[in-house]
Amino acid sequence: QVELVESGGGLVQPGGSLRLSCVASGRSFGNYAIGWFRQAPGREREIVAALSWTGSTTYYADSVKGRFTVSRDNAKNTASLQMNSLKPEDTAVYYCAAALTTWYQTRIGSYRYWGQGTQVTVSS
Repeated sequence: QVELVESGGGLVQPGGSLRLSCVASGRSFGNYAIGWFRQAPGREREIVAALSWTGSTTYYADSVKGRFTVSRDNAKNTASLQMNSLKPEDTAVYYCAAALTTWYQTRIGSYRYWGQGTQVTVSS
């Protein structure tokens, strides 16, 4: 069992930055691949970025490549999503998720544990 809690969301102007954090409690965080997803109103939840259990391998959706950076610190049971050059279309609820596997996963169904989400709003 893993519990995930996201934080760091908020309101930011276009071009601004936010850093989301995901704190895990429960079983060994290092045994899980981590994914960041987002869901905008009226849209399906989509993958944003994913990270292998060691953090050595990453995946980014095309829409965020070059702007977002995913990372993790297994010693602190945390994962982060640094979001730069934010656009209005990045507005969504962002979720951290964990999958009991070593390799990063891009499918929603691969993730067993989910946080409650944190709202990110990009608007002037």
